[in-house]
Amino acid sequence: MQARNSNRQRLILRIGRGTMSFATFSEEDDRQPAILYEPYVVKSGVSIAANLREAFKTSDLLLQAPPRVRLMLDTDVLLVPVDLFSEQSMDDMLHHAFPQTEPDATYFNVVPDLNCVALFAINRDLRLVVDDHFSDVQVIAAASPVWRHLHQRSYTGASRKLFGYFHERRLDVFSFQQNRFRFFNSYEAGRSHDALYFLLYVWRQLQLSAADDELHIAGDAPDSEWLNAQLRRYLSHVFTVNPQADFLQSAVQLPKGMPYDMQTLLLKGR
Repeated sequence: MQARNSNRQRLILRIGRGTMSFATFSEEDDRQPAILYEPYVVKSGVSIAANLREAFKTSDLLLQAPPRVRLMLDTDVLLVPVDLFSEQSMDDMLHHAFPQTEPDATYFNVVPDLNCVALFAINRDLRLVVDDHFSDVQVIAAASPVWRHLHQRSYTGASRKLFGYFHERRLDVFSFQQNRFRFFNSYEAGRSHDALYFLLYVWRQLQLSAADDELHIAGDAPDSEWLNAQLRRYLSHVFTVNPQADFLQSAVQLPKGMPYDMQTLLLKGR
């Protein structure tokens, strides 16, 4: 299994907006691979960096972690076309889009499949804690494995497709055109009514066909049954991505509660 081999000796550390979790592959039985997953209860009122320091004292996965880690950050992301990207100007670009990132350090991931660069920020204290415990750190935008996986899914069939990815009370809405993003935006969507509005607004903005085109929903949608029922009142083709079916060929049982982006990274790779 190629994705498993590429992540074999690397711990996945996912940091979100007030959440933290760890995962890796079990090394006990190569013939029957398994994912070890451990969510961590973050203490409110304490920084994520301080929470991570505490986690290193109690987490089984962190106590036995290999020196290599892939750090997934669920944070604000700015997508820049490859031909417009410059390392010299990336700080200014990100801080202009998200002024609150001013005290943080800017990182970037090149996404060659989609001819773009993802810019995002990492808290310096958090990075210091990670560097204190790991000698080999790769930092990625948490949603990037989802973009690449769903981009491949967009080629199935002749219909145009719009994707909605729910994660941590946020909704990323995006579509692809050939090997590029046609549209991408992120919304606060902790309420299903808000999510319904954003999805239908973007659908109309892109002039998609209610009769012929497709909407695909992934992740942890709020009040998903109500949301899907409402979407189907207006759109003929609404699909919910089922991770266990989506990754059926992996033969790996997915732990309950694991974010879809973490599942995608582990089973599909970057």
